[in-house]
Amino acid sequence: MQLSVIILNYNVRYFVEQCVLSVQAALQHIEGEIIVIDNNSSDDSCQMMKIRFPHIKLIENKENTGFPNGNNIGVAEAKGEYICILNPDTVVAEDTFTKLLNSQPATRNPQLGIIGCKLIDGTGNFLPESKRGIPTPWVAFTKIFGLYKFFPKVQLFNQYYAQHLTENQSGKVDILVGAFMVMKRDLYNQVGGFDENCFMYSDDIDLSYMVLKNGKTNYYFAETTVIHYKGESTVKDGTYMKRFQEAMDYFYSKHFKKSAFFSVFMKVGSFFFAFLKKNKTIVTKRKIDNYILISQNELLKEKLEKLLGKNVKRLSTSFKNELPSLLKGIHSNIEIIFDQNDLTFSTIISAMELYKNEKVSFKIIPNQSNFMIGSNSSNDRGEVVMIEEF
Repeated sequence: MQLSVIILNYNVRYFVEQCVLSVQAALQHIEGEIIVIDNNSSDDSCQMMKIRFPHIKLIENKENTGFPNGNNIGVAEAKGEYICILNPDTVVAEDTFTKLLNSQPATRNPQLGIIGCKLIDGTGNFLPESKRGIPTPWVAFTKIFGLYKFFPKVQLFNQYYAQHLTENQSGKVDILVGAFMVMKRDLYNQVGGFDENCFMYSDDIDLSYMVLKNGKTNYYFAETTVIHYKGESTVKDGTYMKRFQEAMDYFYSKHFKKSAFFSVFMKVGSFFFAFLKKNKTIVTKRKIDNYILISQNELLKEKLEKLLGKNVKRLSTSFKNELPSLLKGIHSNIEIIFDQNDLTFSTIISAMELYKNEKVSFKIIPNQSNFMIGSNSSNDRGEVVMIEEF
């Protein structure tokens, strides 16, 4: 078996349904498997998996044991030469895995460690954490105080988000994000997998760093794009702040020589960084003025008009001929709804990147599903809207 995709779910039933649908499509030409681990969700995630995906291996944990342990449980069941650690609030393109596994880093670099890819949020905007540097005290300082924004071309200040590469440039990086990581299963086991002393937040940094210490090279592959809605499995509250600080403290005590200055700096820095992230989490309900449905289904258009209480303009799957003129010089908020019954995930992802605009939001109706899903901001929890069966 070539690839095992490990998806750890916690209370994101609709996001994981869409994620699994996208992974199934991406594995059509690969000998692979999907393993879903549920960390004791209180929603009906497990029931949905059993009904909709009865052929997929589902592991039901009786408690939430955290991100590292949950993924380690999944990898222990995996049979693939490669594994992909994948968040449930992601959407992969149909060619994501074939492109990545056939890429030059994967086929010609015997020292390849982890390979990641370009991630965008639900508005089509690039997520800079797709590629990062080792957060040494100085690099963490430049991140916490925003110096990387003011000096993006200066190596001294631009290492946190590996700004030696643009979002569309592939190349070596130090740290990759746990939302999407591909690596050989033997290497994962060799470095001990995710450190289970990390509950959340520093686990991907730690795993990336352990791979580097093992003499391997991590790589950012920009030729495929994955949606990461982000924040779906995490509410950024007081508990989040506490765990984030604990996670960073643990990483530094594990890998760096301790000093009084260093310890105080990291405690203060971790606190303010977590505080800023907490205060960014403002769920914004955007008022939509116009809706555009991309679908072949006229009945769906009528159902959405009834649901939304507004006229919906429907475009066919050849929307690329009409959509640019509709979006040109827009001054009102427009929501584009993609019917994945008629479109590939790859087409949807490309369109989100191409038509991203502060006035444009996106939702996806997954194949044979009675809901649409989207997010207006990487800091929002996202939105699921139920649709009458059709």
